[in-house]
Amino acid sequence: MESGVKNSSSNFQHKKEKDRLFHVIHKVPSGDGPYVRAKHAQAINSGDRVDSALKDMAVVMKQLDRTEEAIEAVKSFRRLCSRHAQESLDNVLIDLYKKCGKVDEQIVLLKHKLKMIYLGEAFNGKPTKTARSHGKKFQVSIAQETSRILGNLGWAYMQKSNFMAAEVVYRKAQMIDPDANKALNLCQCLMKQARYEEANLVLQDVLQCKLPGSDEVRSRNRAEELWFELEAQQHTGPWLPSLPGMNADDDFVEALERVMNKKAPTRSRRLPIFEEISQYRDQLAC
Repeated sequence: MESGVKNSSSNFQHKKEKDRLFHVIHKVPSGDGPYVRAKHAQAINSGDRVDSALKDMAVVMKQLDRTEEAIEAVKSFRRLCSRHAQESLDNVLIDLYKKCGKVDEQIVLLKHKLKMIYLGEAFNGKPTKTARSHGKKFQVSIAQETSRILGNLGWAYMQKSNFMAAEVVYRKAQMIDPDANKALNLCQCLMKQARYEEANLVLQDVLQCKLPGSDEVRSRNRAEELWFELEAQQHTGPWLPSLPGMNADDDFVEALERVMNKKAPTRSRRLPIFEEISQYRDQLAC
């Protein structure tokens, strides 16, 4: 009897939390409000109400510069969402952290996502997932996702002026799935360390269109800007700024280095970056 009462109470509380989530959505201001109302109706009519409602609410609140509130909402209500939605909610949180400058939180969550890839829990155990960009669908592999996450981690380290750690992470990302954007960021990391010759070698790969994305206008413009900056700095002589955080980020980068240098068994389905990494799990998650 007591068990039935507890289950009834738990179900009531669960329903109450769902109702509260929808109430929060309705309170989001957006001018005349058609977008929010449409999204709310879509969430109600979908079979995965809480998942879609929470993501939609976070997007709207971000657009309204209510990022801090969006973060708290996602953290509060994600327990009501399905297990399959947790990975995409992590992506939402990372985007929100980036928007409001919460770099440390972003780093922690990115490391967590790397750990999930190692454990085989990314993409809900599948080798690929369907992603969307500018209205188009495409398939993303585990290798591409790993490189993307490492690229985001490198960007976060750059915001903390930890250029050595950023360099290590960008190099690993380029080993897995190279592209022009990460190469340009790596070039900048090397320049910040006054390693101009190495920076120039990396930059030339973009200028000579050797990497995917090199021919994009944004990449070309940034490459030219870095080239002019590189030329100017080379003529002023070597100088290494004394910046806080110029280190390799404690044990994480060391673990990443050691793991990447190990050879993976050919029978393994995991990426070489995560082979024999079990002894470093705590470091990756720190």
